[in-house]
Amino acid sequence: MSDSTASTSPAGIHLVCAHCDSVVRIPAERLDQGPKCPKCHHGLFGGHPLELTTAAFDRHLSRSDLPLIVDFWAPWCGPCRMMAPHFEEAARRLQTKARFGKVNSDDEPSLSARFGIRGIPTLIAFKQGREIARQSGAMDLGGLLRWLQPHVQ
Repeated sequence: MSDSTASTSPAGIHLVCAHCDSVVRIPAERLDQGPKCPKCHHGLFGGHPLELTTAAFDRHLSRSDLPLIVDFWAPWCGPCRMMAPHFEEAARRLQTKARFGKVNSDDEPSLSARFGIRGIPTLIAFKQGREIARQSGAMDLGGLLRWLQPHVQ
């Protein structure tokens, strides 16, 4: 699906529910109206990054039409902790333009190995299941939003 059809498709936008991992189709014009999952009735947009596990990662990567922005991090990492509130704010501001996820590299070493994570924090932007951009190192909110801008349109 191309960028233009993702937002104008009569079939709507496909998202993966963060609570039950169901794939949900939402009309593009309803994205800003607080849509809920028809299966579990939780809101599809919570304004927070998803905690992604190995089990759920591929479903969110391949079944959602919105770009997926993933922060590979670890709890002991000072720069990761410094960037966390900025990533959270970006997720809140851009929640209907992209899905935001966090992968704890200590808890999910197979995902870190799969994507060749050599240092943290590392952000990867995915679109249509493919990596389109990567950034290593902590960023403040302004830098993060500038980096995200071309990937979430």
